[in-house]
Amino acid sequence: MAEEWVLAFPRKLLDELGAFQGIQLNPGSYLEQIFQTRNTRFVPRSQAETDPGFKQIIPYVLVHRGDSLLHYVRGKGSGEKRLVAKGSIGIGGHINPHDESLFDVGREFYETAVQRELHEELKMEGVFNTKIVALLNDDSTPVGRVHFGVVHFCDLGEANVAKGEACITELHFRTLPELQSRREQLETWSQFCLDHYPRLVEAAGGKL
Repeated sequence: MAEEWVLAFPRKLLDELGAFQGIQLNPGSYLEQIFQTRNTRFVPRSQAETDPGFKQIIPYVLVHRGDSLLHYVRGKGSGEKRLVAKGSIGIGGHINPHDESLFDVGREFYETAVQRELHEELKMEGVFNTKIVALLNDDSTPVGRVHFGVVHFCDLGEANVAKGEACITELHFRTLPELQSRREQLETWSQFCLDHYPRLVEAAGGKL
């Protein structure tokens, strides 16, 4: 099988911009620099997963409908084996070179990659309308040290979704109280998002 190449940026750039642990609710100044082509590169995933000198860019989309968020459990077929059996409220994945060939480099191809990833993992007709509301960084775990999350908020309205990949299991919309009762079973990034959810909704222009 051919080696997967993933989009990443040097860890030192995050340190220069202002390293943080957890969630960053002011993403604009970070993304302005991170999305510049001189600061990103595609690296072999086998290298990126073990080299903390790079941060892999991962869109992390919170899918909201009514008073509930989409929740699933990562199955055995998940690309990130270290998160198998963990609950998640974030849909997304790695950005690969073929995404860049569809549009110009930079922010445009990133947004294209987000749509591609969403339509791979979920079945829904039409475009997922998303808005970037925060950033995620967790240097407390081996997985977190080599990844960097861009949190998107997606309000489905009345649309329905179904799983598009076998690695997504137990896909259900759950209310905030239901998710809070499951907090300890969630992956760390989802815990951060759940803890700051009112602020994320506010950043997306909505209200609880």
